[in-house]
Amino acid sequence: MQERLNGIVINVIKYNEKHNIARIYSDKLGMVSFLVRQGTTHTARMRNAMFMPLSLIEFIARFQPGRDLGTLHDVRRTTMLQSIYSDPIKNAIAMFMSELLSHTIHEQEQNMVLYSYIKNCIVRLDGERNSVANFHICFLYRLGQFIGIQPDIESYREGYWFNMNEGVFTQSPHAGMKTLPPEQAQVLPLLSRMTFDNMHHFKFNREQRNEMLEMILSYYRLHHSTLGTLRSPEVLRQLFV
Repeated sequence: MQERLNGIVINVIKYNEKHNIARIYSDKLGMVSFLVRQGTTHTARMRNAMFMPLSLIEFIARFQPGRDLGTLHDVRRTTMLQSIYSDPIKNAIAMFMSELLSHTIHEQEQNMVLYSYIKNCIVRLDGERNSVANFHICFLYRLGQFIGIQPDIESYREGYWFNMNEGVFTQSPHAGMKTLPPEQAQVLPLLSRMTFDNMHHFKFNREQRNEMLEMILSYYRLHHSTLGTLRSPEVLRQLFV
């Protein structure tokens, strides 16, 4: 089987002395994995540069029956990303996005809506000229819409609790359910109004951002058992004032 695909490099891990494994979220096949040859020649270094996390590429994918790993051919960048890799703050956000996606997206099937969302977020982060202090919060919250766990904001009323298991707001906490008290639950309707266009107008301090980040990640963990403990949020917790 051979097919031309567009893809987002999620991460690359070492396979053996000669090859790495690149996990790529593609526009037609969802999450797919490929063997990528290592090397120290100039050509190999140029090729490896195209497999930085969140790189946007086009390639021919070849798969053989009975093998889980495909091979890549005629790999090209579709978008030249620059500030994501040169700006330390944007790079920290990109590493968070990459790690989060590697734990939450596993489906090997087409989902163009999700693919477009991730791609557009990457391009937006790279080109953003306003503050990106809230970018990771906005990305994380809005991702829930595309993976089926967006909170039901319509059920919110002032003073309500948030039932994290069911994703709805309730007048009182339910026994056996993980809930957020009203003072934390009221943050979710606020986040639902945050977009990439207006995020720089939301003024949070470092402590508030860290609390929101942990709150949303805790919600994700309830619905994605594979999420586990992420390393990249620790870097984000040290950033921004």
